[in-house]
Amino acid sequence: MKTQSHKMTVSVDEHTSHLEQLKSFFSQLDDEGVTIEKLPRERREQYQLKAINLTLQHVWHHNEYYRAKMEEAGFKQPEIDSLEQLPSVPLLKKDVIRGDKMKLLCVEPKEIGQVHLTSGTSGKPIYTSYTLADQYVYDLLPKYLELFQESDSDIAAIALPYEFALPGLGFQRLFQFAFGTATLSLGKGGYMAPVDKSLELMKEFQATVLVTTPSYAALLAEESERFGIRPGVDIRLRRIVLTGEGCSYTFRERLEKWWGCEVTFFYGSTECGVVAVECKEHKGYHIMEGHVKTEIVDPATGAPLGYGKTGEIVVTTLLREGMPMVRYRSGDIGYLHKSKCACGITMDVLHLRGRMETMLPLNGVDYPPFLLENFLLEIPEVSMWYHFILEKGRLTIEVEPFRTALADEQLAKKVRAYMQERVGIECDVIIKSRLPRTFGKAVRVFVR
Repeated sequence: MKTQSHKMTVSVDEHTSHLEQLKSFFSQLDDEGVTIEKLPRERREQYQLKAINLTLQHVWHHNEYYRAKMEEAGFKQPEIDSLEQLPSVPLLKKDVIRGDKMKLLCVEPKEIGQVHLTSGTSGKPIYTSYTLADQYVYDLLPKYLELFQESDSDIAAIALPYEFALPGLGFQRLFQFAFGTATLSLGKGGYMAPVDKSLELMKEFQATVLVTTPSYAALLAEESERFGIRPGVDIRLRRIVLTGEGCSYTFRERLEKWWGCEVTFFYGSTECGVVAVECKEHKGYHIMEGHVKTEIVDPATGAPLGYGKTGEIVVTTLLREGMPMVRYRSGDIGYLHKSKCACGITMDVLHLRGRMETMLPLNGVDYPPFLLENFLLEIPEVSMWYHFILEKGRLTIEVEPFRTALADEQLAKKVRAYMQERVGIECDVIIKSRLPRTFGKAVRVFVR
């Protein structure tokens, strides 16, 4: 197998780092013509253990907060003997680092090359600082030939925010430096990126890949009709990569039909970068085990959970010097299983179940919004724009009709009956002629 050769490489003057020791591992894989994706588990875990110990040593010597927490947990030296001992390292909670740009910094401020921050919609923002080497050297060390098959023949349209957050610039670096792919920096509907210009640019340059959020992919497809541009005809994408928001498999299927191409889920965050990506089998996300070590813990106690058990996703970054995340509680829910995937990738598989704060408690059961969306969008007369409103334990669904001759009352009756049959919950249904669109993250769940 031919491994990707980076179209551009970067060296940082007078730069040394604990991560330099890991370069030889990836160089050896290149020499062998293999990637970390299909390595035997034992060999990959040896790499992860070494990377974690290098990270623990780095934060121990360069960050007061991490060292104090590890000493409180009984550590005399920053090292574990096996990955099974990782749960002995303290968990990192979001609230500890919200609004504090220095708390996790492990380099001198002058070494920072880029700062990203979360939107802060659920509190003060979280700042994430990267060195230039983080961005242009270490982040590009692991190669994933099965998960990313782009090349210099592709044109990638990146319709993600370039302001504050990581995704826009992160994907641009990936496509340009790793694959030599030309990129169209579309952004998401800002002053310089109105929808009509974005669609026209994708058509003019014949984009083959679109990277965006689920709701914006739907918005672009919807608006293309208004501007006389036909997805699948005037814009012939090879695949769409969805990130930034979750969505159901039914939502994905609608996008695939609308755009006429494969749609792949990508899971990551501004704080941790890439975490997991779907393969062509679309049966869960493969953990990007060159970049991160992922665990599942009990949300209430923080105790580790085994394979197949649903809990909170905890992430440890392996290739960060500026601001490593060590056992970071993501707030997302899911479960892991060992890969037996037909694609041949041996990296663990993650099944996402949504965010903790958006779970809908109904009749004593917590329902992930994606599950409800999955069944709701099985109704062809319902559009991809909807709201779930929970008030005093009662669910109301606001839906927008989609290409139907049904009267509002008929559609509401159909939705109520279908959700009762498929999910076993009673709900009220309100038909809205048009629900609001957004260029930001789609907010679909409201708890009152």
